[in-house]
Amino acid sequence: MSRSPRTNRAEMERRAEEPATSPVREQPPTTVSGWPIEPLDPPDDRNGRGGESDDRYPGQYPFTRGIHASMYRGRLWTMRQFAGFGTPRQTNERFKFLLGKGQTGLSTAFDLPTLMGLDSDHPRAAGEVGRLGVAVDTLDDMRVLFDGIDLESTSVSLTINAPAIVLMAFYLAAAQERGFDFRKLRGTIQNDILKEFHAQNEFVFPPEPSVRLVCDVIEFCAGHVPQWNPVSISGYHIREAGSTAAQELAFTLADGFHYVEQCLARGLAVDAFAPRLSFFFNAHNDLFEEVAKYRAARGLWAEAMRYRYGATDEASWKLRFHAQTAGCSLQAQQPELNLIRVAYQALAAVLGGCQSLHTNSMDETLALPSEHAVTLALRTQQVLAYETGVTNTADPLGGSDFVEALARAMQHDARGYFDRIASVGGMIPAIEAGFFRREIADAAFAYQREVDAKRKLIVGLNAFVEADEKPMETLTVDDRVERDQIATLRATRGRVDAGELRRCLGEVRRAAAMSQNLVGPLLQAAHARASVGEMMDALADVFGRYEPKSA
Repeated sequence: MSRSPRTNRAEMERRAEEPATSPVREQPPTTVSGWPIEPLDPPDDRNGRGGESDDRYPGQYPFTRGIHASMYRGRLWTMRQFAGFGTPRQTNERFKFLLGKGQTGLSTAFDLPTLMGLDSDHPRAAGEVGRLGVAVDTLDDMRVLFDGIDLESTSVSLTINAPAIVLMAFYLAAAQERGFDFRKLRGTIQNDILKEFHAQNEFVFPPEPSVRLVCDVIEFCAGHVPQWNPVSISGYHIREAGSTAAQELAFTLADGFHYVEQCLARGLAVDAFAPRLSFFFNAHNDLFEEVAKYRAARGLWAEAMRYRYGATDEASWKLRFHAQTAGCSLQAQQPELNLIRVAYQALAAVLGGCQSLHTNSMDETLALPSEHAVTLALRTQQVLAYETGVTNTADPLGGSDFVEALARAMQHDARGYFDRIASVGGMIPAIEAGFFRREIADAAFAYQREVDAKRKLIVGLNAFVEADEKPMETLTVDDRVERDQIATLRATRGRVDAGELRRCLGEVRRAAAMSQNLVGPLLQAAHARASVGEMMDALADVFGRYEPKSA
């Protein structure tokens, strides 16, 4: 139900004190010295806003101050550490290790072959199986990956893009075979192919059919998996490629607008799918710039959803986002300093109002995170949540002249980018013209020039360098992982009903050619034990494979 955006202070204070959904915080909201903290503190009128302006309260349109009235005073963000390496069994053990350490959600990293839609025995997968994430080839792997984990009570994130619809089919089929109810599954699949064309390059099909697959997942989840976020519209990788904060903001929201427009074009009602769209932003080094970015993003999204796309459900206006600390800021030199960087970046994400958070491990620039390093990364979030007091009041930085001015500047720059994208014909023409890549490359070059000239200092890299550093012990993946995974895949193939597999893959091709939603046919193919590579090949028979034009 929609409501008026204006609410008086008494009503907002009442909402801020209402119990939140689990997990509810039990600690009293006081300072270390015992001073009680009010649920919220509206800005004064120094900026001339006066009265009960629309942006004075958290949980109120345009949600600049946060999407919930109580924010973390009632419920903390989800602590969701990214994890995945080796075989599904090894990653399942890491998942259980993290849950045992107090993590509150799971986030799955897949290896490069899986990300590219290749089976582990494909020639191009050689040397990469299980190296930078977990290898998943079939539904049986997905079942092992989440063995012993209650998928109805645990929120799960799947970081996958080009083959996202295939991995979603595996996940749903695994849940189905274990007797879980689709309507009770909670989690997120990244499924944001546009940012792959901008920055990360893990695409398989051309842009238009790739976006169609994203929208197929959105449409299917809206009807059948209502608590699932079918896309995580991702600025993180755009920033990792070297963009500015304003570019990350603008390009991410532009991607989101394109998905909305494509879903509307296929006849979906905006309020049927928009409440489950989610976002994924970088948490970089400049604390106040990052906080301003998140505030600006909420305002721009709320405005567009309400007025441009006509959403009337308040949930459609709310930009919900996961944050991850900046991998590109981690340094191999003096890697223990990465703990400090990550803590400040996490602080920015929390002060900016994130709904879930991953904190990078100090050794991630060197190797996959060790158990010791990943525990410290999780403990960083726990110290922030329980010891610093930043969770005791909603939006503690609201009303800061500096932060508000930065947020307005961010919004101005983002609107300028929206206009430039429109001027070249919209999202797909802009991708094909190389617009996003050029903008990001220019920003990355400008930043690196500042670092090289020491006009921007990076501790341990171009300032305060240690001459004699001791190497850090790191996690390694045994070569046996690849052999074991290939053996498992071949054993699964040996049990497949070849006729049923051909029939299911033929149905995938037919549905792709007929513009039918592909989740259902892929779900059946998953049950028939089709592999990632076999499903992607079937789709490629219809869509073709994408080779970008050279710039």
